This record gives sequence, C-alpha cells and structure tokens, in this order.
Amino acid sequence: MSSPVIVRSSHRYCAPAERVFDAWLNPTQASRFFFATRTGNIMHCSIDPVAGGEFTVTDRRPNADGDESVFDAEHRGRYVVVDRPRLLAFDFSVPPYVDRPTRVTLDFRPLSTQTCELVLTHELGDSDLARAYEDQTRKGWDTMLATLERELFPRRIGVKL
Repeated sequence: MSSPVIVRSSHRYCAPAERVFDAWLNPTQASRFFFATRTGNIMHCSIDPVAGGEFTVTDRRPNADGDESVFDAEHRGRYVVVDRPRLLAFDFSVPPYVDRPTRVTLDFRPLSTQTCELVLTHELGDSDLARAYEDQTRKGWDTMLATLERELFPRRIGVKL
C-alpha cells in the first residue's frame, strides 16, 4: 500500500485571521476566489457555514478540447469543523471526477493583530488518481490563495473620499 497524497499550500495575509476566515464563508466574497478560474465564471455559490452545513460552487468553464462549448464544474463540500477564526475543515468532492470526498483543512494562524498565515492541507488519498492530480491540485490551491489576497485588498480606482 502506498502512502497517501497530501497537498499543502500556505499564504501570508496582511489582514486579521478573522477577516481571512470570514471570506471563506461569505458567498458574495467567496464567489470571487473560491474555485474561480481565469477562464471560468462562477454561476452559483451557496454556503451554509456551520458544522454539518454544505457548500456548492458552480464554475462554468470552457471545454479543454478547444471548441466553444462549456461545462459546469460543481464543487461540493460538507463542513466538518467551523471554529472561527482558527480552523475550517470540510469534506470535498467534484462529481463525477472523484468517487469519494477528500478532506481539506484550513488552519488560520495569527502572526499579529493585523497579519496571519493560512495553511491549507488537502488529503487526496492513496489512489492512482490522487497521484495523477497532485500537482494540478497544488497549483489550483496556490492560485486560489493568491486570488483571495486580491479579493481582500481590491484596488480602488477613481474613488474620492
């Protein structure tokens, strides 16, 4: 039996842990980074932010074969732990691409009153599919964490105070 595939990604934010944590559970804010891709459009984002609650994020993406058709990638999760502002864990799936959910854990570590580090751990399992998607999964989470930073600090152009 081979060892399980575990993907880790981390990012430091110049924001309190509470603000970063809350972004993951606010549907309006989450829809701008949670599974958002450069070429896709988030069509639906619903979040029930309690242990046992679920989320669904539907991203309409172009097909990889280069034609003009699209498909809807539906990302689903069930929250296992919601401990504001320290820990968020959920069982995650993207049907029909996985046969069973995998566990994602977000550990929010305050570094000061105005900075924190987010450490994301995704336990993919020990299947051949998990090994095949390890690099793609890591890149996806890295991109998502960077996009979250842009969401937390959007540029304000032409705003007069």
